[in-house]
Amino acid sequence: MSIKTENDKRKVTTYRLKEMKERGEKISMLTAYDYSMASIIDQAGMDVILVGDSASNVMAGNTTTLPMTLDQIIYHGSSVMKAVKHALVVVDMPFGTCSGNPFKSLEAAIRIMRETGADTLKIEGGEEIITDIKMIIDAGIPVMGHLGLMPQSINKYGTYTVRAKEQAEAEKLISDALLLEKVGCYAITFEKIPAKLAGEITSKLTIPTIGIGAGPNVDGQVLVMHDMLGLTKGFSPKFLRRYADLHTTIFEAVSSYIKDIKSADFPNENESYH
Repeated sequence: MSIKTENDKRKVTTYRLKEMKERGEKISMLTAYDYSMASIIDQAGMDVILVGDSASNVMAGNTTTLPMTLDQIIYHGSSVMKAVKHALVVVDMPFGTCSGNPFKSLEAAIRIMRETGADTLKIEGGEEIITDIKMIIDAGIPVMGHLGLMPQSINKYGTYTVRAKEQAEAEKLISDALLLEKVGCYAITFEKIPAKLAGEITSKLTIPTIGIGAGPNVDGQVLVMHDMLGLTKGFSPKFLRRYADLHTTIFEAVSSYIKDIKSADFPNENESYH
């Protein structure tokens, strides 16, 4: 049976991501947090939309992802789901909602799925919370893992530097990735790890890997939408490629709007009712 390629209009599912890995088609993934932007991103043909807890930074102005609450991620997730027709929608489980109490973790996971209508969840962590992850998957909820730099653990790290450069941490990362696959995760995100290590793990796994600062030898890539579109200015890590400069575009548009109001140029005759 032939497998459809990039012109495929079917809804993206976890199974389709596995198909893409098997045929060597790269997976595109981008964050979204609201209806309007999710609609544009989905219409453009994005494979996966991540409702990331990065909303804590880019939407709420916090310095870390830790303040993001369950109610807030549900709000963003439900807003995105109203717009999306094609992409697989993944919602982050916020800090503290999956942290070693499997029954409470499952309760939070069910709330997110039920109240957003999302397709899957993403959970940071490996062996330490594997019982939680297994219980969630066993309840019928698909889970994408997240290893390497885990922003919810930033206070433990004390730095946003590249992870798993030392042998012990690299070996644990490999072990955790294999464990996540074993318990049933359908994919894993690797954040800010050496490209060679990311490629090595990807070759060991049958499930897709998505990289952010993990080099080209993974099955797909993800960026934060605000960073990729140039809405943010003060964040310029090595892995970030800006595809637009919307900060300047929006700033100039708003400045022109203010100028036209002050000069009484807006609204003009054609923009007024008679």
